[in-house]
Amino acid sequence: MTRRWRGAAVLSAVIALVGASVVLVSTALAAPELKVLSSAVVGRLALFFVVISLGELARVTILTGRESAPMSTAAALGLATSTLIDPGDAPVSSAVITCTISWAMLVGAILRRTRTRAQWGDTMARIAGAAMAPLLYRWVEYDGRTLVEWQQVWEHKRWLVALAMVAVGGVAMAVDLILEATMRAGRQDAPLLRSIADEFRSAGGLATALATSGALISLGEYALGMLALPLFLFPLALTYFAVQRFASIRRTYRQTIGALSSLTDVAGYTTDAHGSRVAELSTAIGRDLGMSANDLTDLEYAALLHDLGQVGLREPIPHGATVMAAPADQRRIALDGAEIVRTTGVLDEVAAVLEAQTTPYRQVREFGQDLPLSSRIIKVANAYDDLAGPDGIGDERAMERIHLGLGYEYDPRVVESLSRVLARRRRTSGN
Repeated sequence: MTRRWRGAAVLSAVIALVGASVVLVSTALAAPELKVLSSAVVGRLALFFVVISLGELARVTILTGRESAPMSTAAALGLATSTLIDPGDAPVSSAVITCTISWAMLVGAILRRTRTRAQWGDTMARIAGAAMAPLLYRWVEYDGRTLVEWQQVWEHKRWLVALAMVAVGGVAMAVDLILEATMRAGRQDAPLLRSIADEFRSAGGLATALATSGALISLGEYALGMLALPLFLFPLALTYFAVQRFASIRRTYRQTIGALSSLTDVAGYTTDAHGSRVAELSTAIGRDLGMSANDLTDLEYAALLHDLGQVGLREPIPHGATVMAAPADQRRIALDGAEIVRTTGVLDEVAAVLEAQTTPYRQVREFGQDLPLSSRIIKVANAYDDLAGPDGIGDERAMERIHLGLGYEYDPRVVESLSRVLARRRRTSGN
């Protein structure tokens, strides 16, 4: 394991440990205060607890593949910045708020466990991130007062209160995105900085909306009481159903491409699941090389469809191994596949990748041709599966053959990445 991956894995473990510590420490500190809180405050905390727990079940999947719980997050931010008390009373401490949020998220994770597999490391990261808002708003002092105390001072300057709430929510969401991206980098063996950039790119807009929603819930709680909670969460509920519908369309889209990919298998042009294996290997290489989430999606689609042009052959290539075909035949297969894909009208970028998938790397080295990284990745991944697949010559001999074409046929950087991916696979299967 290289230093880069070991660092991401260590950071992931540290974050999970911090999340667990947040739960234990906040519970210990909050226990004495919970015993003396008024029944009205306890009732408000209980309502937030229920909403956050149930909100954990209503999850959406963002582009990076990470699941997000928008209603739970907005409610947690709203609780972190709400007063929950009558004017003149002592503010509820950050420990009580953090304890409520942490245990609510844990209960939500347990409820999810009955329906689907929950990632406990991600839950701990969410808890660690969620603890940032009550910490900043109720514990850190600014000119001798915490923000929740300044909220009472700024009684007639509600715009200042709103700005403070949004700022705290924004910082908390930024920390949450960084922590979640770190967990994903450790789990997927992805570059940390690229994972963080992808997280902000794909979830930045949602994070901004959630920070604003949390502030609205807090401000509404001051004027409307607990009615503000369902009132301002209702738009998020509608958004959740819209996003779920979009996600369903994306899944159908992916399934359609997968079915089209299997056409060459069914027709006997390629070995079973060749396209799926090449797609899996290609995305692993792309992730190792730090490709963005959007580029990884296009890479996966192109890898699934890379042999589609074989349907135009009069006679199948033995075992569908295009790496053994003549360069002219490889080129014709690539162009035919790209032409078929282009007729869809929505996969032009994928078609461009397919069109260039057989171009030798020497075109880049000697003539400076602009060859897409995705095309270079598919060329290497396809060659490896053709050579080492079910009817191939085995892993070691396949890598030897690929190294013979290093710098001429294959991009050395991609081949090096392939070696890292295969080494990680062997370690995983060995464990």
